[in-house]
Amino acid sequence: MFKAVLFALLAANAASFAFAGSASKALDACAWLLLLVLFEAETRFAVPLARGGRRLALRALRLAAAAGVIAATVGYIFENNALDAANSLLWIAMVVLLEVEVRRPHLAQRAQRTLSVIALSLYAGLALLVFMWAWRGDWFDAYDALLWLFAFATLELGVRAKAPIAADAMAR
Repeated sequence: MFKAVLFALLAANAASFAFAGSASKALDACAWLLLLVLFEAETRFAVPLARGGRRLALRALRLAAAAGVIAATVGYIFENNALDAANSLLWIAMVVLLEVEVRRPHLAQRAQRTLSVIALSLYAGLALLVFMWAWRGDWFDAYDALLWLFAFATLELGVRAKAPIAADAMAR
């Protein structure tokens, strides 16, 4: 139920950015939401989704969403939007870390302490951005960033609990 509420709130935020935000914000919010939904589907329902055409479709959707994230990040840079650009870069690093944990569990186990320090540093940087948006009076951006922190922390806790199972199923 908690995840369903998080997904609904993130979808509402994406819709808000699509109707009232910049093109970069709309693309960013929609692409990240798609990546989150796909990652949740892959890790939660790995066995039925990891076969045949569905697997290819998932990869194509992930690639399209990743391209959207990169395009939005480049847009933020061209717009001189330093906070959103920094936020995107930190989230990209967080996703790379999460991918290592899920897709290379043996490597993640060997480097567990290092990966934990990196994750903590990334979360600290993302939390700092929440405070910076709030300090500037950008309340919706602060709320959205905080919501994403909760969503990814929830996702990461779930992944850590079942990483070897999901990685084995996704490798098929």
